[in-house]
Amino acid sequence: MSTRLHVIVPCYNPPSGWEQTLAAHFQGFQQASKGLFEDLKLVVVMDGTSTHTQSANFDRLQELLPNVAIVDYPANRGKGYALRQGVAGTDADFYLVTDADFPYTIDSMVQVAQVLKARGGIVAGNRDTAYYNRVPLLRRWLSKFLRWMLRNILRQPIDDSQCGLKAFDQAGKAVFLQTSIDRFLFDLEFLMLANGKVPVTPVPVELRESVIFSAVSWKILATEGRNFLWLLLRNSNGNRQRTI
Repeated sequence: MSTRLHVIVPCYNPPSGWEQTLAAHFQGFQQASKGLFEDLKLVVVMDGTSTHTQSANFDRLQELLPNVAIVDYPANRGKGYALRQGVAGTDADFYLVTDADFPYTIDSMVQVAQVLKARGGIVAGNRDTAYYNRVPLLRRWLSKFLRWMLRNILRQPIDDSQCGLKAFDQAGKAVFLQTSIDRFLFDLEFLMLANGKVPVTPVPVELRESVIFSAVSWKILATEGRNFLWLLLRNSNGNRQRTI
């Protein structure tokens, strides 16, 4: 039976030379996962136009990766929206979503893909404590707060919703496409929707040494704060309905 894995990455305002770096990361994953899947494809979702997303960049990317698929639209909508477009627009047995800079080690990506192929459902990267030494202070506090909420309030099966490395099968895809949050908290929404419907397996993952995370803007923080309250309310209402 053919096994197809599509790797979906969102891309917005990338640095100069982004297409060569992206191709190199994907080719490294291709080599490391050789024999695991018969069809391995990269899907790049351009989440709005920018100074470094010209036709020449797309042409160069397709030269380096002839099988690459590109989804493009003019207005920036956010990571959650971009990944939904990429997942919805392609057909595969398995999907892996991550960031365009491939922030996690190739070994971590291969481990996630192996567990997905063996167990199915949803596989979610779980970051170790060393991650918190590599991110800005506010981002560190937010991540730890969310992990505490997942364990103690939302009662989710895993406590790291925001790791940017996840993979899923067709059942997971159906849940993923039910998400509605356009920006960062789509990860949390995804796992909350999956709870009790699709099994979720956590897998320890590590960051690449050279990865640098940006600070979270107050504008995004305010938007995601509203989304978080909405998720809490929806979860509370769902729990009440199940107990009636």
